[in-house]
Amino acid sequence: MFDLLVIGDANPDVVVGPVDQPILFGQRERLVPHGSLVLGGSASIMACGAARLGLRVAFAGRVGDDPAGDFVRTSLSDRGVNVDALVVDPALPTPLTTILTSGDDRAILTSPGCLPSTAAEDVPQSLIRSVRHVHAGSFYLMPRLAAGLAGVFKEAKAAKATTSLDPNDDPAGKWDRMVLDPVLRVTDYFLPNASEALALTGHSSVEDAAGILARRMARRGTLVVVKNGPDEALAHNGSRAITAPALKVDTIDAVGAGDSFDAGWVAAVLNGMKPDRALTVAAACGSLSTRAAGGTAAQPTWEEVTA
Repeated sequence: MFDLLVIGDANPDVVVGPVDQPILFGQRERLVPHGSLVLGGSASIMACGAARLGLRVAFAGRVGDDPAGDFVRTSLSDRGVNVDALVVDPALPTPLTTILTSGDDRAILTSPGCLPSTAAEDVPQSLIRSVRHVHAGSFYLMPRLAAGLAGVFKEAKAAKATTSLDPNDDPAGKWDRMVLDPVLRVTDYFLPNASEALALTGHSSVEDAAGILARRMARRGTLVVVKNGPDEALAHNGSRAITAPALKVDTIDAVGAGDSFDAGWVAAVLNGMKPDRALTVAAACGSLSTRAAGGTAAQPTWEEVTA
């Protein structure tokens, strides 16, 4: 029924900036050039990017029974993402995130709402068996889902689907490998950004960190693909690395660029591209998404990115 099932977080983002000075308390008010209410959540931005690239996409996760949840559901549907498996939590609110942008960097404040209650049981088994690829995002924000995600990926692989994981940041700073490693054993494409790869390995070089991660997972067939903002992205299979440059664009903000990169990577491999070409497509998707505020407004079409 679908090319891609995306599992994870979905919430409204309030994006303001650029903020060019330190934030002050004491009821001080400052003006910034831009502010917008947009669809957020790593997984939902990735889902929208993949749908924009022409994939048939379904989304599984949780929102609250509130206006913010209605906003998320409508925003995903309007971008061509199926939300039949988006559970409405009867007790907890929809997550909310405020993002302060500054150049290609950002500060993120999230009220988790129903994220901690999101679980593997929310994902219909029939849906897992009906897709070509399963992607999960924001691993450390949803501990119940993280604990059951290996089972979801095993079921997907049993149905001949491929899998990918974007860990995103760990707000607790623990980077618990005891929870992550069982999922990586059934992950085809591991998609951290540079800072996440460094945090997971303790190394200061992005290429060294990617190589360490790749060698740990090479015997399982996992390819490590590291996003590095405006610098080169790289993919490492445990023995060698390939790189692809970011495109030079007029950047408004980089919110969701890594998620659009993920969408480009998955779309490319599902379209039969080899890793070197897929990495180039993914880097272009991430770059082009920065041309407007928020994560989804400037996501490219397949024709646009291949051009």
